[in-house]
Amino acid sequence: MNQCTAVALLPPPEHVLALSAPAHRPEAGHVLCELGEGHYGDHSAMLWDEGGRPGSTVWVRWDRERARLLPLPWCPTRDPRNADDACGLFAGHPSGHSWAVTDPTDEAITRDLARRHPHLFRWAVFRVAAPTQPAPLLSLSISASTPST
Repeated sequence: MNQCTAVALLPPPEHVLALSAPAHRPEAGHVLCELGEGHYGDHSAMLWDEGGRPGSTVWVRWDRERARLLPLPWCPTRDPRNADDACGLFAGHPSGHSWAVTDPTDEAITRDLARRHPHLFRWAVFRVAAPTQPAPLLSLSISASTPST
């Protein structure tokens, strides 16, 4: 499933504004929903993780009326295709797990980079799609090695 396209512009929290110098006020920033399209409830994006302590990951959850910062635990579910990969969303999230949510913009950029610079990509597997729709990337491995001359 594709990633939700909801975006929110968040002003800096009041306590951050109070601590900032008047000439260096922080600006509002945008967040993108990380959930799968068509999810129910609030949109959600992770803001920061303070390093593995339970509840140390801070998420912003928003709807049309308000945005809230919440400490939420990580989803404990492991990817059935690779037990080393855990879901990158919060526990109890709506929609699919993070490995089932794809960002079409990121995939389009990756496909273009693989086409323009094939020596940087060891292998890439693309699904053949109808000509009217972009082909989503199924699997990609990026090589950090430089091309041989």
